Amino acid sequence: MASIDNAEYTTSSYTSCCTHMWQCLRAIPEKSWCKLVNATKMVRKLAQDDPRRVIHSFKVGLALVLISILQHLRPTFYAFGDNIMWAILTVALVLEFSVGATLGKGLNRILATWLAGALGVGTRSIANLCGEKGEAVLTSFFVFVIAGIVTFMRFSPRFKARFDYGFIIFILTFCLVNLSDDKESAMLKLAQERLLTIIIGSFIAIMVCICICPVWIGQDLHNQIAGNIEKVANFFEGFGDEYFNNSANTEATHDRSFLHRYKSVLSSKSSEETMEPGHGRFGFRHPWQQYLKIGNLTRLSAYKIEALSVYLLQSEQNQYELRSRIQESCTIISSECGKALRESSLIVKHMDKSSMPNPHVANAKIAVESLKSILRTNPWEGAEYLEIIATSTVASLLIDAVNCTEKICEAVDELASLAKFETSNQIHHRGTVQPVDDSVHVITIGAIHPRNEE
Repeated sequence: MASIDNAEYTTSSYTSCCTHMWQCLRAIPEKSWCKLVNATKMVRKLAQDDPRRVIHSFKVGLALVLISILQHLRPTFYAFGDNIMWAILTVALVLEFSVGATLGKGLNRILATWLAGALGVGTRSIANLCGEKGEAVLTSFFVFVIAGIVTFMRFSPRFKARFDYGFIIFILTFCLVNLSDDKESAMLKLAQERLLTIIIGSFIAIMVCICICPVWIGQDLHNQIAGNIEKVANFFEGFGDEYFNNSANTEATHDRSFLHRYKSVLSSKSSEETMEPGHGRFGFRHPWQQYLKIGNLTRLSAYKIEALSVYLLQSEQNQYELRSRIQESCTIISSECGKALRESSLIVKHMDKSSMPNPHVANAKIAVESLKSILRTNPWEGAEYLEIIATSTVASLLIDAVNCTEKICEAVDELASLAKFETSNQIHHRGTVQPVDDSVHVITIGAIHPRNEE
């Protein structure tokens, strides 16, 4: 009986194993199809987000095809020898998305190769004068000193931003030349061939990048600065209703994504500093440093928002009665800062000085004085200390936000003057006068642009 039971158990196990394997095999086509569909959606999304990526991919392929023509015409270009592969490597490494980055990389590669080759040949010649043993010692010494100095220079933010790629090529080329076993004459010929192919590869990459749908990243810098200001403006315009739980407005606004869009502003410094000038309707004399100044001020305002967002999450835990005492002034400050920043973003975006953020800044300053007068009357009597700290911190951050907003508006106004923005006859907004209390009146300028406008 035991043997029969064991046989039945073995048969059952074998059947279940086969069934499981069959189910797995049947699931393979379905899983593969799902992965293919997901990959297709990802590629489609990448192309839809920025169609220039598709064009850039074709440009890289075209540049490599042009280089391969030289390979097939080797008898005509026999001087290149086998070093034609350096031209292919140059195209693959130099051809970037934007014209400025491609031009910078190409010039960096050519200059670094020439300097490193010349220095490598020179140090190699000096080492040869010291005999076989002296040559090994001096060669190692030169590699150690030169590579160490150039590597240390890479830590400089000023050099790293523009010449980091050139430093890397310099170190590689210097080591290849200095540690080569070839004789001096053969080494000179090899250096000439490689430099020539690198120049040709860089030239082809630059010409393809410029002549076929060029991407001038300076335009992206212009749009990014305007977009960052608008993201900060979106937060300020919606902060008052969210923090003070204004149900009449929050229920009407279903999209709360504007409360998180500012986060991309916090990490925009590196991308702004690596964008190059000179493009389209702009020129090299365009005040590009002013864009960086506006970007830094916008990030400073975004850091204030980061602190405000913490208290926004805790707003439901605090007593509404305590917050209601400063609600009117804080709401005006937040709203006017948002409107001022929105007008500033329109000035940058459209290069048009018709929008005037100054009245909104003036309104915010008046509301700040009203808020300060409320704080001097000690409105915290009877409240808990933690609630007092949270509410007073929000008030203080909003007061600081007015200063940041004013500096951004002044920087934008300076940019408009330096870049000579035009003034159109289009009217962007209307003004109304609303009383805050018996002694203070605030002029509220209502922008026609919605908060959630992208």
